[in-house]
Amino acid sequence: MTDGAALAGPDGALRCPWALSTEDYVAYHDQEWGRPVHGDDALYERLSLEAFQSGLSWITILRRREGFRTAFAGFEIAKVALFTDADRDRLLTDEGIIRNRAKIEATLANARVLADWAPGELDDLIWSHAPKTPGPAPKALGDVPAITPESTALSKALKKKGLRFVGPTTAYALMQACGLVDDHLATCVARQS
Repeated sequence: MTDGAALAGPDGALRCPWALSTEDYVAYHDQEWGRPVHGDDALYERLSLEAFQSGLSWITILRRREGFRTAFAGFEIAKVALFTDADRDRLLTDEGIIRNRAKIEATLANARVLADWAPGELDDLIWSHAPKTPGPAPKALGDVPAITPESTALSKALKKKGLRFVGPTTAYALMQACGLVDDHLATCVARQS
C-alpha cells in the first residue's frame, strides 16, 4: 500500500502513484496531464471529457476518448453546436462513449453556448483563472486539493456564461489536466515547475 508518495514506474522513474495502474495511464500522465492546453476546441473537449468523468474513473474516459472524438465531431464547437435531436438520440445509443443523457445534453448545450463566443474567449476565460503564483509542489496525493478558490471562481464564471456540468471539482480537474496548475508530485519525473 502506498502513502500517496511518488512510486517507481516500469522504467524506474518516480511518478504520481495514480499513473501506474495501466500503460494508458502512464502515457497520459507522462505526455499530457498537466501540460498547457490552449484553443477553444481543445479546451471544450477537455471540459466535456471532465464532465463525462464525473462519478467515474478517468481511465474509463481515457479508453473511450477516440470514441468520444468520433461521436462529437472531434469536439469542434461549431459542428457540435449544430447537432440535432437525432444526433442526441444517436449518442444515447453509442457504445463508444458514456451514454449518460444529462452529460450528453450538457455537452451539446455547451457547444451551442460557446458557438456564440468570440474566437479565443473560452481560452482566455479559463486561463484567466490560473493561479498567479504556483503553490508548493505536493509531496503526496493527500496534498493535492479537489477544489481551490480559483476552480470555484472558474466554475462560477463558466456557469454565469451558461455552461453546464462545470462544478468546482470538474473545473479543478480541468485546471490540472490542462496545465493551469502542476499537481505532479514533487519527485515525479513529469513535474514541469
